Amino acid sequence: MKDYYGLLGVSPDAAADIIKSAYRKKAAQYHPDRNPAADAAAKFREVQEAYEVLADTDRRKAYDETRRSSLIDDPQAQAREIWSDYLARIQQ
Repeated sequence: MKDYYGLLGVSPDAAADIIKSAYRKKAAQYHPDRNPAADAAAKFREVQEAYEVLADTDRRKAYDETRRSSLIDDPQAQAREIWSDYLARIQQ
């Protein structure tokens, strides 16, 4: 499961306006017209996907529920995935 909060750089209890602000910042950073990097378009799409889920109240609630149950069912696998995503982002 993707860590949408981590992609946008916000905490899971962030308010909607904080999420929107973080999305705009990341979208501008990774927009293919502004960022010549080869992976900019893919990162831009990931940021868009994260915002679409977190900006919609119902989808965010469902995402949070799934996230919580995943952590309870298999916490070790989820921790590995979160750390792998995090380390991949900081190494770029």
